[in-house]
Amino acid sequence: MGGVSVELVHLGSLYHDDVMDEALTRRGVESVNARWGNLVAILAGDFLLARASEIAATLGTEVAGLLAATIGSLCEGQVRELTQIFDVARSEQAYLEAIEGKTAALMSASCRIGALTAGLPRAEIDALTAYGQRLGMVFQIVDDVLDVVCTDEQLGKPAGNDLVTGVYTLPVIRAMAGAPDLQGLLGAPLDDDTMNRARDVVRSNGAIGAALGVATEYAAEAERALDTLADNPGVDALRALPRALVEGVPV
Repeated sequence: MGGVSVELVHLGSLYHDDVMDEALTRRGVESVNARWGNLVAILAGDFLLARASEIAATLGTEVAGLLAATIGSLCEGQVRELTQIFDVARSEQAYLEAIEGKTAALMSASCRIGALTAGLPRAEIDALTAYGQRLGMVFQIVDDVLDVVCTDEQLGKPAGNDLVTGVYTLPVIRAMAGAPDLQGLLGAPLDDDTMNRARDVVRSNGAIGAALGVATEYAAEAERALDTLADNPGVDALRALPRALVEGVPV
């Protein structure tokens, strides 16, 4: 049931994300907001968050408190991002702080809740919590790179949407540092032609490799976080996952 509560938070947050992004598709199908409107999507997301909290409450005060704090972290991370929409001066540190809240907090909580409900020793619970936080950082950086390098069909949603909506992610921030003229294309909503020109710049000046290098560092930290756990097939699979995410990027 711990996994169910976390996934309900995840799904509810996606409903809300799609409203904020005005997304028309999610994973290759019509988004809830596109099909039934923003009001239904927001209320459905709220309902899922409420059900997640109800389930977490049956698992004990520590799990319930952790899930509530995680929902707060998701909102805080999203607010950090929203305050810098179309900001060509967005710093790498500001980006990392935002994704730590909006993505890494949920993966960290997922690992911690799993460890708590499994009754693992406290040292292993803490190790898995740290692993989940680093895995979340890897996942979001890779996802942001994919938005630049993949097609709509590969993503199951519109590619380049972060550029269009003014969310300047790590590869874009690194690209602007190496190609200052990129800033001249950004700072406002983009049409398709300008978006594709901006994507071409980001893909061509080493920014993708630089962003994946940061993800690789987090992947190594995630692997090291598991050093206190005894080797077994499950731990081996967890250890391999962060690097596999990075290596799976089609560049």
